[in-house]
Amino acid sequence: MDRLDCQARLMIVSDLDCTMVDHDDPEDLSLLRFNALWESEYRHNSLLIFSTGRSPATYKKLKNKKPLLTPDVTILSVGTEIFYGESMVPDDAWEHYLNHKWDRDIVMEETTKFPQLTCQQAVDQRPHKVSYFVRNDHAEEVVKCLSERLANRGLETKVIYSGGKCIDVLPLGAGKGEALRYLHDKLKKNGKLPIDTLVCGDSGNDTDLFTVPEVHGVVVSNAHDELLQWYEHNSKDHPKIIHASERCASGIIQAIGHFGLGPKTSPRDVMDLCRWKTANFCPSQVVVKFYLIYERWRRAEIENSDLIIQDMRSISHPNGIIVLPSGVQCSLRERIDAIIPCYGDKRGKCFRVWLDRVSFSQISSDSWLVKFDKWELSDAGRQCCSTTILLNLKDEAEKTQGPSLVHVHQTWMDGYAASDQTAWFL
Repeated sequence: MDRLDCQARLMIVSDLDCTMVDHDDPEDLSLLRFNALWESEYRHNSLLIFSTGRSPATYKKLKNKKPLLTPDVTILSVGTEIFYGESMVPDDAWEHYLNHKWDRDIVMEETTKFPQLTCQQAVDQRPHKVSYFVRNDHAEEVVKCLSERLANRGLETKVIYSGGKCIDVLPLGAGKGEALRYLHDKLKKNGKLPIDTLVCGDSGNDTDLFTVPEVHGVVVSNAHDELLQWYEHNSKDHPKIIHASERCASGIIQAIGHFGLGPKTSPRDVMDLCRWKTANFCPSQVVVKFYLIYERWRRAEIENSDLIIQDMRSISHPNGIIVLPSGVQCSLRERIDAIIPCYGDKRGKCFRVWLDRVSFSQISSDSWLVKFDKWELSDAGRQCCSTTILLNLKDEAEKTQGPSLVHVHQTWMDGYAASDQTAWFL
C-alpha cells in the first residue's frame, strides 16, 4: 500500500471466483476488459485488492490459469491472511490479532460431531480457517448449532455459509469485511484513506464487505442466492450498493460508471482505437492502445490497411530500438513492419495480449519512462516479458500527432523461455 505517495483515487476490493473471474467465460473477455481499463486509467493512482476464500496455493493455481492482474494487496482464506505486493509479504500483526479466543483443535473437535459436514481438501485448511462442504438444505441448521457449540466452548468464532455449498469457521475478528476495515485503518493513520472504495462480490462470504462504512458496493448479476437474499433484506434501497445487470468483471465496470468513480470505457470496448482520443494524455493509455492494435491485427479484427501500420509507426519513434532476449538490438520500426505479413495469422485461434503492473515516471517536460509486464496467451501457452519504454511527445511540429515510443527493452521472465523469433512479437 506504500506504492502511492498520496491517497488513492479509487480502491477496488473484489472477490475472485465468479466475481472478478467468470468461469463460464472460456475466453475471459470480461476479465480482459477490466484489465485494459485498470491498467490504462487506474493503476497509476489507485489500489487493487483481491479478497478471496482461496488459500495461497489455490490462489496461485488460479493466477496460472487466468489472466489476473497483480494486486497491491491480496486477502486470502476468507479474510484470515493478508499479503502485500507482488512478493506476497504477509501481515504478521493481522495473524497475531486473530489468535484471540481461537483454538483450531477445539473447532476441529466440534465440527467432527456434524455428519452433515464433509471436510474440504487439505490445501484449503488454514491456521485461522477450517472449511467444509454442506448440503444447502442442511446449511442453516448446521451454522446455528455449530456456532452455539463453539461459543459454549469459550471460543469467539463466526461460521460463514457461501457458494451454496461451503461452510468456513473463522475467528470472530476475521472475515473479508474485517480485513478491509483493518486496511482502511492503516491507510487512514497514514493520511492515505482512498477517496472512494468499491467492493465487489457474489457469495455469502462477501457479505461483510458491504457492511464496511462509506464503501460503494456491487453485487454482480450472477450472485449466489445467499448474497441475493442478504441484498434484498438489507441493501436493496441502499444508494451505495447496486445489483448489477452484468456478470462478473463486467458488473464491476458497470458499477464504476454507475457511481461515477472514474473512466468507465475499457479500451477493449473501443472499436476504432486509431481514432480514439481521451480528454487527458496518460502514458499508460498509449501502451495499452498500442498492444491492443497489435492483438487485433493478428486476429484480423481490424482492417488489413496501411493506415493501421502507419498509426503504429506514428506511435513509435523513428530512432526507437527493441532489445531481444539475446541482447541483439534492432529497429522498432522494422519490427512493426515485420508484423505486416502476420495479419490474421491468429484468426480463429487462441491469442490475447494484456498488460500488467503499468507504471510510469516523467523524466522531462515531454518524456516518460513506462514499465510493464506484457503477457501473450496463445495455443502454445502463456508468455510474459518485462518491458521498458521511453515515451515522448514529438517535436513542436509533430505534437498534434500524439506521443511516440522511443525505446523498448524486453526481458523474458517467470521461467518462460523465448527465442528471438518469438520475442519480436511486440
